Amino acid sequence: MNLQQYIKEYHEGRSDWFVEEVQSVSNQQRVLNVLNLKDYLNGQHRILQKPNEKFGGKEYVPRKIVLNHALTLLNFQTSFLLQNPITITGKERIVKEYQKINRQGKYDRLNYRILDKMLKYGQVFEYVYLDKNTIKSKLIDASEGYPVYNHDNEMIAFIQAYMVDGVDYYVVYTNDVVEAYDNKGGQLRMTGRYANLSGLPIVYKTTNEVNENEGKSELENWISILDSLEDLISKATDAYYKYITGVPVITGQQIKGEGLPDVIGVGLNLDDGATFEFVSNKFDSNAFDTLYETLLNALYTVAHLPAIAVGRTDISNVSTEAVRILYQMALMKAGQNEQYIREGIEQRFERIRKLLAYKGVTFTDDEFDSLGVVFSYQLPSNDKEVIENMKALREVGGLSLQTMIEQNPYVNDVQQEMMRLKEENNTIYSGGVDNKTQDVVFNENVDVSRENT
Repeated sequence: MNLQQYIKEYHEGRSDWFVEEVQSVSNQQRVLNVLNLKDYLNGQHRILQKPNEKFGGKEYVPRKIVLNHALTLLNFQTSFLLQNPITITGKERIVKEYQKINRQGKYDRLNYRILDKMLKYGQVFEYVYLDKNTIKSKLIDASEGYPVYNHDNEMIAFIQAYMVDGVDYYVVYTNDVVEAYDNKGGQLRMTGRYANLSGLPIVYKTTNEVNENEGKSELENWISILDSLEDLISKATDAYYKYITGVPVITGQQIKGEGLPDVIGVGLNLDDGATFEFVSNKFDSNAFDTLYETLLNALYTVAHLPAIAVGRTDISNVSTEAVRILYQMALMKAGQNEQYIREGIEQRFERIRKLLAYKGVTFTDDEFDSLGVVFSYQLPSNDKEVIENMKALREVGGLSLQTMIEQNPYVNDVQQEMMRLKEENNTIYSGGVDNKTQDVVFNENVDVSRENT
């Protein structure tokens, strides 16, 4: 089913079909869920809706403690995967061109924002376009994006809808054109029509067991635990102030005076055998600690956050392999998130190839198929140990020079480092320097030539 057939079947062929599409129940429910998640991240938690209580004949405002653990967990997952820029690999000519586009379009920052939004709201959209002579991308928020799928789950159009100062704006993307509309003045009107050179926007989404066309926010897996933590600590604080305060109790007879004095430091004269004490409820701190720790551990487990990352585990002299074991769940989650964003980046590469062709820059299928991306997780490691291991492998011929550079913790741009090494080698040979540095470089080139052979 193409777009024309979809409009005819579901919207009776109306020219303003996109308005009705945006207002459909399923789309509005999805957008409402995204807006609720935004409110939660902005601090509007359920604990703040707790009603006031009556205590001692007066209205009492209970404690409403808000914990911002969600932002910490989301920031950890995003930074763990994309704190270090991704590395583009492949054949030299195409990698050089794509790295140039990556720098001009600020794609390293964009990748970080994409993962951040995808984890928070389940999905986000990217549109690749040609701005004069520069290839760029813009993000479309989950609350503004409306993909249109046919019955085969193929995206046949995309709608961006938003409101500014009471005016509704619509941007309709099809495979060939992009049309802009608004209802300023009360009537829907077309304000622009442009050629679509790159195709439909890219959809970045997480896994959703209910609907494969929509993602699911990581936050939805944590909210119930976070609400319980806030409720527990708020009630415990209230209990301490309301019920732990002691009540003075006198048994027997007071020799003189009229009841207990209100002035601090005044003594009491009691008859023989009389007693005075403060009676109060006991605060079971052990029970509170157990409940709180259980909820917190459950939260960290669901969020794949290692206890060592938040200082809940004491470590000393831990090897790189031991750290990997402690971070195993975080590595598993990062691998899953990597697949989500890798799928989108591969589609971005295809869009960029298409736009480069309009600029007269073309690549063969073999060159394009060589393109790849390497993620460098923000995993604590002993750099000295890693380098020593690579050196040992290199000496026995078990590691190529390029792989060694790719795994080097001090190198972010592999292709650039290879070019620099090549330039240094040429400089050394042309200068005729005969020293240890030259011998090392010569041996490296011999190794590379053997590998190529």
